[in-house]
Amino acid sequence: MLAAYITHADCLKHEMGDDHPECPARIASINDMLLAQGLLDVMQSFDAPLVSMEALRRVHSEAHLNRMFSLAPSEGYQRIDPDTLMNAHSLQAARRAAGATVLATDLVMQGQHRIVFCNVRPPGHHATIDEAMGFCFFNNIAVGIRHALEHYQIQRVALIDFDVHHGNGSESVFYHDSRVLMCSTYQTDLFPFHVETEKSPYRVNIGLPARSRGDVFQEAVQSHWLEALDRFKPELMYISAGFDGHQWDDMGGLGLLEKDFAWVTKQMMQVADKHAQGRVISCLEGGYELDALARSASSHVKALLGLDG
Repeated sequence: MLAAYITHADCLKHEMGDDHPECPARIASINDMLLAQGLLDVMQSFDAPLVSMEALRRVHSEAHLNRMFSLAPSEGYQRIDPDTLMNAHSLQAARRAAGATVLATDLVMQGQHRIVFCNVRPPGHHATIDEAMGFCFFNNIAVGIRHALEHYQIQRVALIDFDVHHGNGSESVFYHDSRVLMCSTYQTDLFPFHVETEKSPYRVNIGLPARSRGDVFQEAVQSHWLEALDRFKPELMYISAGFDGHQWDDMGGLGLLEKDFAWVTKQMMQVADKHAQGRVISCLEGGYELDALARSASSHVKALLGLDG
């Protein structure tokens, strides 16, 4: 089979309260949509393993890991920041989410699959080397990338992030790593409120003003990402797939639609086909309006598989 699908039931057990937007139903809504559209029939399913401490240490400090493991409650909730809480299952879910990207990397680099979509939570792209924040405990995508750099003969990795919120954690992890080109779009003046402005050939951060629609998003990708990616010639591509830029999602203020997520995915697949032997690993980040999330993720997966026409 061309593609793999990674998730785990433990990702449904992590929850942060009845009214929290980062809820277990996010995983279920995507899974149900992919199932209803027959997409799971053309993907091989895997359970996400627990990430090893070795893999986590490639990204996070010992102090951060000690804090996460020591704060994990046996019952009730433990507040990590104003928006982020742990319950008795959160640590296990976070280890599954990070473990998914390690498994995805192995599946791709060992030639078993060319494309992998990880439907896991909690998300990861706000987790820095030293800190959990913004619903994120471990930086899932960074764990996968560091695993690829450590275990396989990979010298150039592209990290694509189109979440409505800037992936500040991912940027912090790879800030001085010339092997990783990070291309991101995000809404300006939105959490985490700070983006590094220092010029770097390995970061292409494009802020979009609130109420930007698909034409503005597509122009940013065409004008800034594509040339940089072509110069960099990535051997492997990872996508932090956040769908909270959808016009129905009130966690942000952009006006993207399913067709925009499909479009950007197709552009990245063309880059991957040209430079990376078509190898793409996508991992869920944001997206909180459940119907919009399910439809957007489905459009993304169809484009990954080349089934969107």
